[in-house]
Amino acid sequence: MGSVPSMLTQYDIEEVQKYCNTLFSQEEIVALYQRFCQLDHNAKGFISADEFLSVPEFAMNPLSQRLLKMVDGLNFKDFVAFLSAFSAKASPQQKIEHRHGKVSLKDMVEVLKDLSGPFISDEQREVLGQSNLKMRVEVPVE
Repeated sequence: MGSVPSMLTQYDIEEVQKYCNTLFSQEEIVALYQRFCQLDHNAKGFISADEFLSVPEFAMNPLSQRLLKMVDGLNFKDFVAFLSAFSAKASPQQKIEHRHGKVSLKDMVEVLKDLSGPFISDEQREVLGQSNLKMRVEVPVE
């Protein structure tokens, strides 16, 4: 699935469905494929950072720069896998698999910086990040 075929076969749909732990129905995968093709302006088989930024909701997101590091160059299969982490059907375990189950203090401070801008000092962010890490929730691995 490196390059994007003009249409998905039943085999392609089932392959993507398995890759994403069947979090999306076949109809949802077809709809995601159509959206992927709209975003892949040059039909290269992957979506660049600039193409992601063409989505106004994505570009306005205060975390867009951090997300771009995760999504730049995704092919369709990885695009669907990335979106599966945001699915309401995904278990907490499936959601954290994209972060290898760990969120560091640095991650917390960077997200707080992205969200708060100049309104909170670096020292305040670090204190907030440390207090949030102390309240971490353990997710059982099945």
